[in-house]
Amino acid sequence: MAVARACFDAYVRKDEKAIEALLADDFTFTSPMDNRLDRATYLRHCWPNSEIIERFEFLRLFEEGDTVFVTYVGHTVEDKKFRNTEVLTVRGNQLVEVEVYFGWDIPHAAPAGGFTNPSPTRAKTNF
Repeated sequence: MAVARACFDAYVRKDEKAIEALLADDFTFTSPMDNRLDRATYLRHCWPNSEIIERFEFLRLFEEGDTVFVTYVGHTVEDKKFRNTEVLTVRGNQLVEVEVYFGWDIPHAAPAGGFTNPSPTRAKTNF
């Protein structure tokens, strides 16, 4: 769990040397928008987002074996909030894989009990 916390802390501190030390040479990153990015591509494409991160508020943080599960609210320097869940795989003192599952902006765009985009297609596909 210490490796996971250190990764999030590197984002808050904008500490690129720290994040580089935490990522294994065979590191991969996957999200709804990114498919198994390698270490170099992740650092080039995703790391610049650290500039807008102010802090993370951990809602769930637990580990099982070499896997850390975390759900958090991210706070940006522009006073925006977002909620995500990540599954991190750790080997030794480094991250070897991160899977990000996007949540939603806070406050939620949909009203309580409602949704943002009623769609006939959504009803047909059950999602």
